[in-house]
Amino acid sequence: MHHSKRIDEIIENKRDKFISVSQRIWELAEKSYEETASADLLCRSLEEEGFAVERNVANIPTAFIGSYGSGNPVVAILGEYDALAGLSQEAGIAEQKPVKKNGNGHGCGHNLLGTGALAAAVAVKDYMREHNITGTVRYYGCPAEENGDAKAYMVRDGVFDDVDFSLTWHPAPANAVSAMNALATYQVYFRFKGRSAHAAAAPHLGRSALDAVELMNVGVNYLREHIIPQARIHYAVTNTGGYSPNVVQSDAEVLYLIRAPKVNQVELIYRRLVKIAEGAAHMTETEMELEFDSGTSDLIKNRTIDQVMLNNFHKLGIPEFTEEEIQFAKKIQATLSKDELNNLWHESMKGQILSDTILPLTDEEAFASTDVADVSNVTPTSQAHAVTMANGTSLHTWQVVAQVGSSIGQKGMLHAGKVIASTAVEMIQDENLIQQAKEELTEKFGGESYVSPIPEDVVPPVNRK
Repeated sequence: MHHSKRIDEIIENKRDKFISVSQRIWELAEKSYEETASADLLCRSLEEEGFAVERNVANIPTAFIGSYGSGNPVVAILGEYDALAGLSQEAGIAEQKPVKKNGNGHGCGHNLLGTGALAAAVAVKDYMREHNITGTVRYYGCPAEENGDAKAYMVRDGVFDDVDFSLTWHPAPANAVSAMNALATYQVYFRFKGRSAHAAAAPHLGRSALDAVELMNVGVNYLREHIIPQARIHYAVTNTGGYSPNVVQSDAEVLYLIRAPKVNQVELIYRRLVKIAEGAAHMTETEMELEFDSGTSDLIKNRTIDQVMLNNFHKLGIPEFTEEEIQFAKKIQATLSKDELNNLWHESMKGQILSDTILPLTDEEAFASTDVADVSNVTPTSQAHAVTMANGTSLHTWQVVAQVGSSIGQKGMLHAGKVIASTAVEMIQDENLIQQAKEELTEKFGGESYVSPIPEDVVPPVNRK
């Protein structure tokens, strides 16, 4: 019997437990670095399964590691569980209907991601115990992927240094082993301090911090023409200085997110942003200070593990959906724009409602980012995708929340757990595969070493005053 069949049985035998965990995390919908109850639920679930759990990893309250076994090889299975603001939505309906006005929602399906990784870790543990396999399986509880880049802080803290390889997954409208690259990032606050005054009686006495923010944004908009086309610059004004237009605003703040294919390219763009901010401060006679918030590296794909994962995916097949689930997905598609429906992961998916194919391994340019990238820089890493939503669904939308809280999302979650666990079991039992994966990572680094994009003196956002 191929090991994937036994993995399938192990996860199916505990499916109700995993579905219950994912649904509870969906209900909690806790934002980045606030996932206290979600993390605690996952920790308790691991402990019930015989894992030893270390909490407050890398001095992050909602980060943890659950370990089973001893010695090498060591496999890390990565879980996430943070939600997004403003995406509250009832599950299982195809119309926008928040559970709570302006509430949070799992618009990226991390309730499934964290629980699918849990299912994988438990299945690997059970299989190792049944077959007397030596080694260590770890579940890495990784908070704040959406906003905070906790994995990058965890990597910098050295918690992945003895890991032989890492596996994870992400909810998607496709069945695939990830083909996408990920851009490196810096996220930085620019704060301006001026002097308040009566905007009508004595405007000449004021120095507007809001003017400085606006001038910086204008300057950055002119910069966009003069950076590499693969780069992106995003911003959000996080403090306008108040709500009284008759007061010259003395404090204002803008948060910038810079993306580019390589960290050194991000650094060059960042330096130019700093000059623009300094110029805005000079023009307005305000003071400028910056705070480095977080950063991520570019992702290093590992085709050695990717191929093992793809082979196991084909052994397991694809999630099977009922006619009722297909009809619900069709109703979701009716809420999508034509452009969304045509934004396909692969041409083979055209016309499909819930994808029934496994995509081939390809190399694709991407403009998104993830802190999984930093893990991939220090240990061979592979990421799967399993269908948890209708074809054409865009992440970070209410449509995602509606589906990842439904049986469609739950079936994809369990299947992803099976793919990850099957891959882990095969890798753990083959030293040559692990060595090949490590050699591939070393070769792609070209003699260089990983350098964290986050300066040593920058602490995780949750620990700042």
